[in-house]
Amino acid sequence: MAIRLTSHSLVLTSLSFIVIASYFLTPAAGTGRMAGGIMEIKDVKTDKEVQHLGKFSVEEYNRRRRRDGEIRREAIGNVLEMNDGYLTFLEVVEAQKQVVSGLKYYMKVSATRNGVKRTFDAVVVVKPWISSKQLLHFSPSSNY
Repeated sequence: MAIRLTSHSLVLTSLSFIVIASYFLTPAAGTGRMAGGIMEIKDVKTDKEVQHLGKFSVEEYNRRRRRDGEIRREAIGNVLEMNDGYLTFLEVVEAQKQVVSGLKYYMKVSATRNGVKRTFDAVVVVKPWISSKQLLHFSPSSNY
C-alpha cells in the first residue's frame, strides 16, 4: 500500500521541518544566544528552585569537606559545633543556566564562614528525569 501525499500534507511536513530546524539553528528568542547557550536567570532571589540549588551546593560542599576530614567536629555539651570553615547558606545572588544533558546552573552563592559573609561560585547539574543533582564546582568568587 503506497502512502499518498497530498499538497496539504506536504505543506504541513515542510512547515514542521522548518519550525524544528529554526529552533535549533537560530538565536533563542530575545536573548541573542544560540539554543544551548547560557541564559541569565531573572529574579534569582525569589526563584525557589535556584535558591534550593544554592543551599544544596553549600550543603554538598560542607559534606565533602567533612568526609575529607577538613572540618573537625567537637561535642560541647549536647551541641555539635563545626569548626575550620563550615559554611552557612544565605542566598543565591546571581544565576545562569544552560541546557546540557540536563540543566547546568552557574551560581554566585552568598554564605557565611565563621560569621564572615563571602561569595562563592557554584556549578550544579540537574537531571530531573532521574532525580539527580551533582555539584561540579564550588570555590570562592573572585568577582565579589
